[in-house]
Amino acid sequence: MTAMSRREFVKQASTDLAAAGFLIAAGARLAAAPLGLPIGSQTYPHRMMIRDGNFPGLLKALADLGVGEIELCSALGYAEFANLSDGKQVRKVLSDHGLKCVSAHFSMRELREKQDASIAWAKDIGITQMITATLGGGNTPSIDDVKKAADEYNRIAEVAARAGIQQGLHNEGFELSEVDGKRTYDILFELLDPKLVKFQFQMSTIAYGFVAAEYFTKYPGRFISMHLQDVDLNATPPPPPPDAPARGGGRGRGRGVAAPVGKGSIDWTKTFQAAKTAGIRNYFVEQNMDLTKESVAFLKTLKV
Repeated sequence: MTAMSRREFVKQASTDLAAAGFLIAAGARLAAAPLGLPIGSQTYPHRMMIRDGNFPGLLKALADLGVGEIELCSALGYAEFANLSDGKQVRKVLSDHGLKCVSAHFSMRELREKQDASIAWAKDIGITQMITATLGGGNTPSIDDVKKAADEYNRIAEVAARAGIQQGLHNEGFELSEVDGKRTYDILFELLDPKLVKFQFQMSTIAYGFVAAEYFTKYPGRFISMHLQDVDLNATPPPPPPDAPARGGGRGRGRGVAAPVGKGSIDWTKTFQAAKTAGIRNYFVEQNMDLTKESVAFLKTLKV
């Protein structure tokens, strides 16, 4: 071994300490959020800032909270997001704020009418997950309605797969309905191609009896992401306005009251542990800014 001078020793020691500091900091960042994944935010609750041309301001506000990844809605299918039609510019603004976006929501109508354009927009931004909020079809479908919707979505997902995009399905009214005493959501797991279609779980559907940890365990490898909300199931929701539409498959508003993540009835440790089995790659807080702030702060403390 060649003798090392004092200057060389000091230089090497400084390099080693810097490297160690970087690794410690990186480890701290990984440990600062469940599963070592960036804390995400779905931008739909903040869509008015986007509509009003303040997309950079929204990104700064979210980044300042500790959000590392966002989920958009398509500029081609959601009116409030029309300002984001230049995907390459969106990508630049995201980069300027140290954020990334690999997932977005797309309406069924746009996927039926202009899927190629939607895929092109997604690719300009760097989106690799195209999610649909609901297959539609109403809140009281027949089994034929469900089969027809699944067949159509498999075809859409096949086109996306050829473009290198993973198609995904959220769960809203249609998916929360029942057919012949069986949940439409469970039937869709049987009908949708497990390679072509992954699922995104809406955590607030616990208000209708849909428990994420149970689904993650029952259907391993079938999920790709989550929308994070919490619900206090012991609280009584205020009565809806007289003209409010029914939600949850026509079964009313569901139990409980919305709460910041960590302050409701959901067992988040159990949820994230089951998420490993499910195949979760990302998760997005979907709440107003005040609740997002509290939710992100909680997620920073959650070790899973």
